[in-house]
Order: sequence, then C-alpha cells, then structure tokens
Amino acid sequence: MCFKKTTIMKVNFNKTPDNLIPTIIQDNETKNVLMLGYMNQEALDQTLATKKVTFFSRTKNRLWTKGEESGNFLELISIKEDCDNDTLLVKVKPVGPTCHTGLDTCWQETNNQEFGFLSKLENTIAKRKENADAEKSYVASLFAKGINKIAQKVGEEAVEVVIEAKDNNDDLFLSESADLLFHYFILLQAKGFQLKDVVEVLKGREK
Repeated sequence: MCFKKTTIMKVNFNKTPDNLIPTIIQDNETKNVLMLGYMNQEALDQTLATKKVTFFSRTKNRLWTKGEESGNFLELISIKEDCDNDTLLVKVKPVGPTCHTGLDTCWQETNNQEFGFLSKLENTIAKRKENADAEKSYVASLFAKGINKIAQKVGEEAVEVVIEAKDNNDDLFLSESADLLFHYFILLQAKGFQLKDVVEVLKGREK
C-alpha cells in the first residue's frame, strides 16, 4: 500500500459500515510496527488536538486514548493517509510498552533499532565470537588474539581505504571500505558496543 505525505487530511471514513478505518502505529525511531487500531473522525480529531493517539475501541464502544490507564501513551509524531484515503499510518514516540501484555509490540517483538543487513552482520560476528572455533573462523581467531590485534587490523584497513581513495579503481575502494567496516564492527564488539551505540552519539550531535 503506498502512503503519501499530506498537509490536509482527506480520510474517507464512509468505506466501512461502522465508519472505522485501520490505523497502523509505527515507532518513529526504530520504524517497527507496534500495533493496529481503528479510528473514526472523532478519534482522529482528538489525536490531532491532544498529540496522544486515540482510537475508537470496538470492545469498549467508545473513544480510547492509548495509555489512559497504564500511562503508556503513544505520543504523536505524524499521520499519513494512504493512496485510497482509507488507512492511516501514524508515527509515534511510545512511552513504555505498547501491548497490553506488557511487551513492546502486539506481535511479541522487542522494539529494537534495526539496521537491515548491518544488524545481521553484527549478529553473525557475535555468534562467531561466542561459539566458533578460532582455528576455523577468522572472526573467532581475531577475538582470540585480543583487542590490540583487532585494533591493528582496523588501522591497516583504514590505511588501505585512504590509499584506494587516491586512485581511480572504484571496485578496490569499495572492497577496502567493506573490509574496514567489517573489522570496525569486530572492534566495536570487542569493546562491548554495537552500531546502535555509535548512532546514539551521532544523534546527539544532530542540529
């Protein structure tokens, strides 16, 4: 379903007999989907007015502000309507867990920041660090040799990137860049950190 950014809401509540439309709740930072609810016009208006997400509860048969009892509010960041004007995507800052079970999402998932393939790479490095044979795994062998060897490798790869940056061979430059990033991830874990920790530092510098 294609979503578009709108400045004037043109939601069509008349497509369903009960005038309710699906409302997808997404964490603005992690991009994880937290829950699905339903809104009518009144719920949308109250959400926009209070900046706290309000649904129409089909169980309670009334407006229901998420967190009104638990304090786990969904603070409004933005709302988009889809291309058919009958579904809403609501980006939020969750205050506490979203699911009534006390979990982060209604799909029993942890609401962690993910970085696609880079997160997969981090997980692979972590597994090799904990379980792999140092004689068979390059990653495990680096961890076995200690922080000085890992830091040395990062330095060597950084020099290779600089050298290739001065030439015109894009393939070699990208290859050395990948080697640098790979070894940097190993160094991060050797120091007890992950990519998300570096991202938090960068966010703190955002102006």
